[in-house]
Amino acid sequence: MRAFLASSIGVATAAALALPLALPSTALAHPAATRPAARAGSAAPAAPAGSTQSLPLVPVGPAADRTPGVPGMSTSPRLPETRGLSAREVKTFSLVGVVWDDASTQLDGRVQVRTRSVATSAWSEWQDVDTHNSEHAADPDTAERGTGRVRGSTAPLWVGQSDGIEVRVQAEPGGRVVSSGLPTGMRIELVDPGDTTRPPSDAKNGNAGEASPVLDDDDKGELALLPGMTMETAESSSANVPMAPLGAQEIPALNKADSTADAVLADEALAAAPYIGPRPKIVTRLGWGADESLREKGFVYTNKVKAAFVHHTASGNNYACKDAPAVLRSLYRYHVVSSGWRDIGYNFAVDKCGTVYEGRAGGVAKAVLGAHTMGFNTDSMGVAVIGTFASTAPPKAAVDAVARLTAWKLGLFGADPRAKTTLRSGGGNLYAKGSNVRLNVISGHRDGFATECPGRHLYTQLPPTRTASAKLQGRP
Repeated sequence: MRAFLASSIGVATAAALALPLALPSTALAHPAATRPAARAGSAAPAAPAGSTQSLPLVPVGPAADRTPGVPGMSTSPRLPETRGLSAREVKTFSLVGVVWDDASTQLDGRVQVRTRSVATSAWSEWQDVDTHNSEHAADPDTAERGTGRVRGSTAPLWVGQSDGIEVRVQAEPGGRVVSSGLPTGMRIELVDPGDTTRPPSDAKNGNAGEASPVLDDDDKGELALLPGMTMETAESSSANVPMAPLGAQEIPALNKADSTADAVLADEALAAAPYIGPRPKIVTRLGWGADESLREKGFVYTNKVKAAFVHHTASGNNYACKDAPAVLRSLYRYHVVSSGWRDIGYNFAVDKCGTVYEGRAGGVAKAVLGAHTMGFNTDSMGVAVIGTFASTAPPKAAVDAVARLTAWKLGLFGADPRAKTTLRSGGGNLYAKGSNVRLNVISGHRDGFATECPGRHLYTQLPPTRTASAKLQGRP
């Protein structure tokens, strides 16, 4: 570990850890962190309650080294600004990330956290949080980018159930932010995904123990809601009808021949197209427990899907497959509540066991506009493998799932996974806005934006993934 803080900070930290931890008054819930109460007369929403604690990061370091009247600014240009949060007890959380006011400001520095496990009461070692997250966002000059709610943010880090946190953020020595300080309004976001004990899914008949939806004549043909279903949940679930009934937690897998019918749902005249891969089983948003009251209402679509960008979430690999729905709920909450996006950024997610999950709402067969590859969200889809693959190889099950998913979804729009396509840049750090760029139909995030995503080891798996995806489509 590089030398990070002055020795006096280490002494202060040690002293803090020696004292009993108490819940501080600064452990405030984010204004949009808690779900609204159910409407009078309605059943409780099906989604599990989650929460977000948002705590400001304050200047830390030897007081003698700070310029009087300018908190956190050093009198020595050789001592980078440092902000953080002393060790403290907080409400239970499972995912962390740092956000700041201006989404256009880069954080040139190092972010580290350590957390206290609920299960063992032991503190973790210091863990690095990936600071390069701005490339996962809506394109510049889009409605989603211009809401005024979007913030700069690091990648999120999954830490498991924890009830203690300590944070330190230091400007990179020699980085361009040292002269002006770290971004303003820096906060640590502590996300609790909530819990769920839903009954097992039944893709043919909806949720176990629930009645099938019925047509309500009094509502002029509208579908009556299932027990416990909100209007927001019905809106999201109905986008996948008839592939699965309203309230289904899974969209069932289909063989190649039967999957051709899905092209009609993609608004493409490709119902008889021969090159559509078999549809994989997809866990719906209801299946992984998305709180539909968090996202913006309605859906935003693009013209078609010409390319698939493969990502990693950079949230770490320390999760079990059974925890993947909770990780997704945390990512979703971090994207919407903490980062200010309209919905989760990715169109699909894949866990380490190869399970495919619906991402941004709007229908898995549709060309839903995501916020995954700044500059190239239009006419593309984003697939995120849950984990970090800069120095770790992705599991074969996950790579195979990406091939299956792209064979089906790209096939709905007539795209050959081995081919190249042209996308128009919406603006980023590699290509000027408005420029036409030739890219692989299956590309890595780094192909459209200067980033390490999807990690070196996942990126090297893309050539065989293109071949496997085309083979699943039945291409010669």
